[in-house]
Amino acid sequence: MFSRCNKLVLSQGAAQKSVWSCLRSLIKNDYATEATFESKPFKLHLLDNGPSQKSTITTDEAIEMYTQTQMIRRIETAAGNLYKEKIIRGFCHLYSGQEAIAVGMKSMMRPQDSAISAYRVHGWTYLMGVSPLGVLAELTGRKSGCCRGKGGSMHMYARNFYGGNGIVGAQVPLGVGVAFANKYTSNGGVCFALYGDGASNQGQVFEVYNMAKLWNLPVVFVCENNGYGMGTSAERSSASPNFYTRGDYIPGIWVDGMDILAVREATRFAIDYCTSGKGPLVMEAATYRYSGHSMSDPGTSYRTREEIQEVRQTRDPITSFKEKIINAGLVSADALKKIDGEVKAEVDAAVKIAKSEAEIGLDELANDIYSNDLEKEIRSTTPFLFYKHNNSSGKKPINL
Repeated sequence: MFSRCNKLVLSQGAAQKSVWSCLRSLIKNDYATEATFESKPFKLHLLDNGPSQKSTITTDEAIEMYTQTQMIRRIETAAGNLYKEKIIRGFCHLYSGQEAIAVGMKSMMRPQDSAISAYRVHGWTYLMGVSPLGVLAELTGRKSGCCRGKGGSMHMYARNFYGGNGIVGAQVPLGVGVAFANKYTSNGGVCFALYGDGASNQGQVFEVYNMAKLWNLPVVFVCENNGYGMGTSAERSSASPNFYTRGDYIPGIWVDGMDILAVREATRFAIDYCTSGKGPLVMEAATYRYSGHSMSDPGTSYRTREEIQEVRQTRDPITSFKEKIINAGLVSADALKKIDGEVKAEVDAAVKIAKSEAEIGLDELANDIYSNDLEKEIRSTTPFLFYKHNNSSGKKPINL
């Protein structure tokens, strides 16, 4: 049964097809078709009512979200190994431990909604439509990467996903710009602008809080509070570590960022709030990263190994979600084990290609600078040297 999924997922042209979408048609369950779970209470700022503490999901939704979290964890494990092998160079920031935020948010996002984040974005890139191969090949600088290998770890893009941005906090004003475009064009979209607790004290963040509220733009400022900005704890860096209250005149929500379903309900509430014309919202998702700030940071000089191990054992987003859906009778442990195998097979196959594939040639050096290919020549390092400009493979770039 599951060998059919292997062939489908790994075949050419099927990379975008999630493993779960195949498996859900094969898993015949004698279990519940849906279940309701209760999350920790939300903390509210300038709100009379908040998200529902109860979340109801179907078997299909449970399988999809579980597969997505496992896929992100596998991609990040593979990325870490490739970096240690010196096949990935430069910076590499892993998302392991924070999967519940991205998966929970994406489960509620509509086609017109968008996201923009900092540099810990491999998982987000996958969720927004890029295959595991597209992510891993981008990390290794190969031509199958989502940016033809030219963006690397910190600069990945997809439809309605505006990256990976390397400048601390700089993506937040860009997200407000996307929200402005949503309002200007009346497309009904909401932009989720994600940043870390380490970027929360950036002046530009507060500047665009003001602009977003003045114009009542449909933007959700999402602070992924993993406890440490690089090597400094939030308590040491911030006079007020209650990041959901930082908007002052903008309402805020605190959510358990290790609980997929809590994030899901907070996102549902945020979309309803922003699309009702009330303007922006601040969401703080309390989470934890297992690795260091980047691969060059061992992550144990400013926190203990025991602290990390305790979170892994008691609050891991994948383990806790797995236990929930098994105990609720939504899916069997054997079915999830087979999903794990399918995910591993897909990532392993992507790693193999990402390690062996060729890089793009120098003839593509100046490609894709402009979406609309009007400039046929691009000036190089001197006024006398030019490169030809084209769109890669003659394809029109995607409309972000």
